[in-house]
Amino acid sequence: MIQRFHQTLNSTRRRFLSTSIAAAVAPMIVPAHVLGRAGAVAPSNKLTLGVIGIGPRCTYDLSAMLKFEDVQTVAIADVQASRRDAGKQLVDKHYANADCALYRDFRELLDRKDIDAVLIATGDRWHASASMMAAQAGKDVYSEKPCGLTIELCQQLADTMKKTGRVFQAGTQRRSVPNFEQAVRLVHQGKIGKMHTMIASVYMPTLDNAWLAGEATPSREVVDWNLWLGPAPWRPYNSKYVSGGWRGYYDFDSGARLLDWGAHTVDLCQWANQADQTAPITYEPSETGITCMYENGVKLVLDFLATPFGDRGPNWITKLGTCPVKFIGDEGSIETGDSGGTEVSSPTLKRELQSAASKVVGLDVSAHARNFFDCIKTRKPPVANAEVMRNSHVACHAAAMSWMLKRKLTFDPIAQAFVNDEEANGLRSRPARQWAN
Repeated sequence: MIQRFHQTLNSTRRRFLSTSIAAAVAPMIVPAHVLGRAGAVAPSNKLTLGVIGIGPRCTYDLSAMLKFEDVQTVAIADVQASRRDAGKQLVDKHYANADCALYRDFRELLDRKDIDAVLIATGDRWHASASMMAAQAGKDVYSEKPCGLTIELCQQLADTMKKTGRVFQAGTQRRSVPNFEQAVRLVHQGKIGKMHTMIASVYMPTLDNAWLAGEATPSREVVDWNLWLGPAPWRPYNSKYVSGGWRGYYDFDSGARLLDWGAHTVDLCQWANQADQTAPITYEPSETGITCMYENGVKLVLDFLATPFGDRGPNWITKLGTCPVKFIGDEGSIETGDSGGTEVSSPTLKRELQSAASKVVGLDVSAHARNFFDCIKTRKPPVANAEVMRNSHVACHAAAMSWMLKRKLTFDPIAQAFVNDEEANGLRSRPARQWAN
């Protein structure tokens, strides 16, 4: 199904027009990859970056990336004119010029041979397909999370990155934030003894198949509704969708919203358990969370929070901020979150803590983006590469499916399939909408 969808995309590519003549006059910076061996950089010593989908989160990411002197943002693609224009204003103001090219259709951006890498920050429905198309066009990819709406898309994405040899970084930036790095390092050093339990905070899952009331569809140049939907099922236009109100609707969202935080917190637990090449083998839902078990006997509890800023309940220290994780061993425990603080269970463990030189919080992408661009030059795997993403995202999706089906599921991480459960295996993929402009 996904192959037919990509064929449809490719067959209509040149029928789309750029929304700005800036694309025709944008300066052409020679891309690094045409100059020789892997890891080489352009004469200007700059990697060229294109942006696909620029909303609030992308603006945050891009603001950090603009500070890198060896990276030049040259183009932005978005289906909404207002967001394109706001992105151009941000980029042009930073460089004190008017050179940033704009596109309504991101495939026009991918056709440019002078772009080395892309930042993909569309809604969830587009992340995997746009990432794979970018890789096939010879671009390295930084993709916001969740990187795939389904288990199958996460698998296809990882396979595509391996086949094309492109550098991929998932936007699970907490792998590059000091307090989370320190907590995992202490676990790996055995400072809490043998770890037996991990707790990952996640949103309370939701499953909403409703439609908002239809509104008059704007012109394509204002909002390209068909392209906004992309592979997602068709429904009538409503302005709330394109302004961020798509979250929580099953057709557009990942894993009943469980991946909003789980893509980060489960990923950190995978890392702490040294399980980047595998996933839990059982998933059992309850009213308060989902209990997962790894083959090595470590338990992972996905703890439901009613709201991200509400009462954490007995499992959490609220002052540690959003996206908290907790690691428990037979000699102690470590808990940390987005505030940058860390709490440990004993004075002995407290002496092991190292205060971070800077007050970096969990949302900060600077170090994570730096790792991505450095790996473009070295061609080494980034810290949240495609295989790391595959297994942490699959674990989240499998947990969400156990909650949706209201029963315990057994998963084979090698086969990437559920054991003796046809219904669960049927939910590993979704049909992609066939469309053309």
